[in-house]
Amino acid sequence: MTSACSLEFRSTPSSKARVLAEREAILADPGFGKHFTDHMISIDWTMAEGWHNAEVTPYGPLLLDPAASVLHYAQEIFEGLKAFRHADGSIWTFRPEANAARMQRSARRLALPELPADIFVESLRQLVQADADWVPTGGETSLYLRPFMIANESFLGVRSAQKAAYYVIASPAGPYFAKGVAPVSIWLSTDYARAAKGGTGAAKCGGNYAASLLPQQEAYEHGCAQVLFLDPSEGKYLEELGGMNVFMVKRDGTVLTPALSGSILEGVTRDSIIQLARDRGHAVEERAISIDEWRDGVTSGEISEVFACGTAAVVTPITMLKGKDFAVGNESAPAGELTMALRRDLTDIQYGRQPDRHGWMTQLA
Repeated sequence: MTSACSLEFRSTPSSKARVLAEREAILADPGFGKHFTDHMISIDWTMAEGWHNAEVTPYGPLLLDPAASVLHYAQEIFEGLKAFRHADGSIWTFRPEANAARMQRSARRLALPELPADIFVESLRQLVQADADWVPTGGETSLYLRPFMIANESFLGVRSAQKAAYYVIASPAGPYFAKGVAPVSIWLSTDYARAAKGGTGAAKCGGNYAASLLPQQEAYEHGCAQVLFLDPSEGKYLEELGGMNVFMVKRDGTVLTPALSGSILEGVTRDSIIQLARDRGHAVEERAISIDEWRDGVTSGEISEVFACGTAAVVTPITMLKGKDFAVGNESAPAGELTMALRRDLTDIQYGRQPDRHGWMTQLA
């Protein structure tokens, strides 16, 4: 299957492609982000030539000059999305145009070149068609796609790079939760902020995730699966988790989520959940939500469900919030009814089990 694209891709088949038995052994238990397919995408950019040299190449190490800008000034952005095999064997991805648009916004913020959406989508198609045998079948398995861009100009002056490269790699992924959807406990970080006002919080760049690793480690030490960050100005309003957006459901069925503030990543899954909740007739409020509203609402029963969402874990029920001097919720509580209904709606669309009424799916192979 082909589509209009402003670049022509050259292809070099890998001479070290895994044999059938090795690939099948990996697909039987892929985990998440542990194994990678036989090929990758690379496209170069320079200020003089623009985007050029689009290739499907064997997966392998990158050759970088020690003075490459990405190593010194963190000019790097990335995306994450999945390819799903449907029952008829076809392979689809979910809302790639939304990921392409977000990558352009991230590039703008990090002073990197913006990749046209048609090239972004075609790069996914080219890689999936080259490595179609790596897309798992059955259950909630998928092929995780990781597009990313780096500044690779060899220059130590502090300015935006005049040379960059875009890549896509892919990793087969099993269900995020090996034993099903498991409700989790969340640690409230009060000593650290994920991003500052006017910073890079709305961009999907590696530095944001690096800043979350220490508080995430603190969460693990307190028996929690994820860390929740508050706003950087007042330290009282919910922002997002280390890698997911957060939602609440009120007793009357109203769905709440923090409004995008410039320091919250605009999640594609977040936006989809909002639409699916409205499809079910629920009012959705995007607004400031204080940590006190969560704590008091769970205690009083006004807030009946809390969940997080993102590409990797899809929808994750949250049953307890822990802080330095308090804990609210019940670790053994089951996942909420609406939480699981929204999760089913989303995954049924992604795997072709439910009509795609919003036109979110794009066929890749």
